[in-house]
Amino acid sequence: MPPIHSNQRVAVLADSQNLYHTAHSYYSRNPDYTELLSAAVRDRELIRAIAYVIRADPPTEQEFFEALRDIGFETKIKDIKTFADGTQKANWDLGMCLDAVTLAPKIDTFVLASGDGDFARLCTHLRHEGVRTEVFGFGDSTAEELIDAADSYVDMSEDEDRFLL
Repeated sequence: MPPIHSNQRVAVLADSQNLYHTAHSYYSRNPDYTELLSAAVRDRELIRAIAYVIRADPPTEQEFFEALRDIGFETKIKDIKTFADGTQKANWDLGMCLDAVTLAPKIDTFVLASGDGDFARLCTHLRHEGVRTEVFGFGDSTAEELIDAADSYVDMSEDEDRFLL
């Protein structure tokens, strides 16, 4: 496992839908993105911080998107799609993976804020490329395969007062 040192270049990618739904389902609270970014970067050099968000209710969400930008996150916004049968879908998984692989040559550490097991293969790939991978998630909803695939895991539910508003 690559060590942590102060001159590491870090990218933080936050799966906002995953964090939001977990925080609301388990705690009826919102994630604290300021604390998340601070804990993820520590004393290292932040190269990029990206929050991937879904626009489902534009008027109320605009404040949230602006708050993310004020904290230091670049926001990537995708509109929710409604299909003819009424089902809805919006997913950033592929976009997040492409961004992570594109960033890999420019960073030493990749921090993923999500509990989604679909990202386990991404973490394995980045580690193979020599990039340290760190996952931040909420314990009960973080896939075991994701935890196993990362160099380190921070269970944000162990410090609710810090990581939840």
